[in-house]
Amino acid sequence: MNSGEKLFGRLLNRQSPPPQVAPDTLSVPSVGLQVHLDGEGRVLHLTGPLRHTLAPQRLSTQAPPLLDYLMPHSSLVIEGIPADWQGQILDLDFHSVNGHPLHLRGWVLPLADNWLLQLLDISDVLVERRQSCRREQNQLLAARISEQLRLCSLTRLPDVLQEQLQVLAQRFHIPCIAVALLDEQEQGWQIHQYYAAFDAPMLWQNGQRLGSGLDSLNGSFPQHLTRGEHPRLQETFGHAEGLAVPYYDAHGVATWLLCGFYTAQQRAPELNDGDWLQLTAALASPLLERLREHRHHLQLERLASLQALLGTGWWEVFSDSAEMQLAPSLASSLNLASPRLTLGEWLDHVHPADREELRSRLHALEDAGTPLLLCVRWHCEQAPVWYRLQGQAIGMGKNRRLVGFMLDISDIKNQEQNAATAHARLDNLIASSPAVIYVQRYVEGALLPTFFSASLLPLLSLTLADCTAGALIERVHPEDREHYFERTRRLLREGTVRARYRLRDSHGEYHWLLDEAKVLRDDLGLPVEAVGLWLDVTEATLATEQVKQSEERYRILVEDSPAMICRYRPDLTLTFGNRPLATYLECQPDQLPGVNLGHWMSDDQRQAFVLRLSQLTPQAPVSTAEIYLQLPGREHAWWVWSDRGVFDAEGRLLEVQAVGRDNTEVRRSQQQLTQSAKMATLGEMATGLAHEINQPLNVMRMAIVNVLKRLNNGDVQIDYLKDKLNRIDSQVQRAARVVDHMRVFGRRSDIEQQPFNPADAIEGTLSLLAEGMRGKGVELRIGEIGFAVQVRGFIDQLEQVLINLMVNARDALLSKREADREFNPWIALYAERDERCVRIWVEDNGGGIDPRLMEKIFEPFFTTKPVGIGTGLGLSVSYGIIENMEGRLSVRNSVQGALFCIELPVVPVDQITSAGRPE
Repeated sequence: MNSGEKLFGRLLNRQSPPPQVAPDTLSVPSVGLQVHLDGEGRVLHLTGPLRHTLAPQRLSTQAPPLLDYLMPHSSLVIEGIPADWQGQILDLDFHSVNGHPLHLRGWVLPLADNWLLQLLDISDVLVERRQSCRREQNQLLAARISEQLRLCSLTRLPDVLQEQLQVLAQRFHIPCIAVALLDEQEQGWQIHQYYAAFDAPMLWQNGQRLGSGLDSLNGSFPQHLTRGEHPRLQETFGHAEGLAVPYYDAHGVATWLLCGFYTAQQRAPELNDGDWLQLTAALASPLLERLREHRHHLQLERLASLQALLGTGWWEVFSDSAEMQLAPSLASSLNLASPRLTLGEWLDHVHPADREELRSRLHALEDAGTPLLLCVRWHCEQAPVWYRLQGQAIGMGKNRRLVGFMLDISDIKNQEQNAATAHARLDNLIASSPAVIYVQRYVEGALLPTFFSASLLPLLSLTLADCTAGALIERVHPEDREHYFERTRRLLREGTVRARYRLRDSHGEYHWLLDEAKVLRDDLGLPVEAVGLWLDVTEATLATEQVKQSEERYRILVEDSPAMICRYRPDLTLTFGNRPLATYLECQPDQLPGVNLGHWMSDDQRQAFVLRLSQLTPQAPVSTAEIYLQLPGREHAWWVWSDRGVFDAEGRLLEVQAVGRDNTEVRRSQQQLTQSAKMATLGEMATGLAHEINQPLNVMRMAIVNVLKRLNNGDVQIDYLKDKLNRIDSQVQRAARVVDHMRVFGRRSDIEQQPFNPADAIEGTLSLLAEGMRGKGVELRIGEIGFAVQVRGFIDQLEQVLINLMVNARDALLSKREADREFNPWIALYAERDERCVRIWVEDNGGGIDPRLMEKIFEPFFTTKPVGIGTGLGLSVSYGIIENMEGRLSVRNSVQGALFCIELPVVPVDQITSAGRPE
């Protein structure tokens, strides 16, 4: 027996019959069952250990036929006489003493003038198959339970959970079953939902708090089922048999499934620990998700009640329409007729002393995103009501939103207003003083300018008319207005103030002013006016401010940035790296200079990286790509990396400034989705592959039968024997190629994309599908594909895309042929190329795709197949695979059917490494 025969014997779970030997040297083994037959198939006698398990036969003078020992359905296997059975593997079911079928497998051998039927027990193989079926049924049950809990409403969640517990109890004969969750304080376990059979004792009740038995198992058994016979669980199960199955989330054990009066090994021996964990996860995962959703709704209701009680609420300004939206509770407390009004109408209700400041702060919030934090007075029929306003800008560009809240703080502000402050006035100052002396009069909480010394004109080229209350605020630098408003509040609160801010002169230039002021009060202590002076400190302040701004920008943009920022020379040697980059590379930032970034790349990645840098020019200095690295302590990582070159006067690259972000999780999710779709495709191809393997087996069997007949007739020629053996060898190689290609196709894709010839993917697809297509009556029209060109990506993923397109076309064609028996289906596969790209076309004559579905065909989970057939992920995953290879997958209707086109860019020869370049 050669290696190919052994290989297919293992694939079919069969053993080849033993070689024939001369009758005088044949030895009968004493294992299994040996049935001695005459030439007509009658049983002469039985030997072997299994003969005692057969049902006894009626006493007769003649030898009973073999069919008397067999179950009725086995008669189809052994029609004819023993000579006809020779060379075949026989699966027979015998009547046994205990009434159950005895499953045996064997073969017929000549023994002198009679025949020997050698049989072995295969009951254990059938048991394993039944256990596999049960495990698959449990997986389907878990999926149905999870779907029921996810799709039900919150009000029906307890009832649906009770129904699913009942389903589990009835399926696995569990007397008492319950779900235990942590209480609201997460300090102990309690029964969340309980179900018991009508004849079972009440072991628990809903809301019952459990002892410390489950808590003691959280750390001891993190990955195993916990049996009820554990001494710490006796309190939980009431000193009865039981089973406790944990469910883990990111914080540890989150749920327990408790089965009381239950021994899993006796009642459900086909379920292992993984099956129990899967059933528990199907219950616990959607249950915890829905409970969190319920708690979120409760929090929203509590928030609305809290806003109504505190007289607070949210507000939002719509920049495009200059309108404002208030929370209904806030609009009611402000006595507004509608919660939606214009921004001007809302500002009209604000006290004049606070209106301009609020308007300015809103402009700063809208223009620069400066957070708003301000206390203003609201006009009421009685005394003004103080509100605290806080807001922020969310989003960027056209999507920017201004949102915030208002909180009633009248009690606090009234106490502050009762503490009156004094006013003061400066006079008799020299008009020619280099400092500007000013007087501001106190009016209803606001300071209005009433006097400036003559030095205002030569210093700022302004007059008193240019410095009214609103005009003066507009001349203050936008970045200093908050500081200016705080200066005014502090002046009124404390009586004196010293501040520094910028003021714009009549020529549009800003001056740094040192402002010192004091409040003068009357004999009652009430503010009357404020006097102060401005000193021009522009030169000294400007130099200091520039240094401060430079350092702050550097810290914000580089050191505190969540992105990885670095600089390196053209040979990839780092000269600087920020803290996020150092964290990824597991070192300190001061250790990065001198380290070569290519140390964490493969040879191909490093060559591609250096090649991309060499293509930077002063006219196109920016390049973005996804790079793959092998980081310390990690399997692999993908970064989205953007480089900007720094060049000298002659255009030579001096340094590269780069910014990157981690794209590992997105890439791994894409790989997992692609692999899942690939395995689903492999599962759908299983029937066709079995036919592809069965064809060479039939050819080999016929060749062997012909050779045996020639041997029995004594007419064997060497040339004839060589021809048959060569035919058997070619069929073995054909089946091996299918099996090897199926195994390669099922492997995970490589980590890095590699150049490959798309014609190889087309040939691999045809090797898996061609025979199956033709066997189902689908004609394949294959065009010219033998061109030598390289594209970059994964050859198995392109093969997966082609399989998806051809299998979808096949299913549509076979469905159409069921309705029209005269229909002749065909699928065409051809390719073309130019200097820029390769195009692969898959076309059929199935009538095309409904134009209304054309826009949705590449969406995830969209399928036109019946429920339970297909996942709806094939075309979506295929679209993502081609897009990841920088290509394009499109579809349109041709004259007779659908026409899919795969476009892939050609890899230039100078970008192909030695490993990927064709010989």
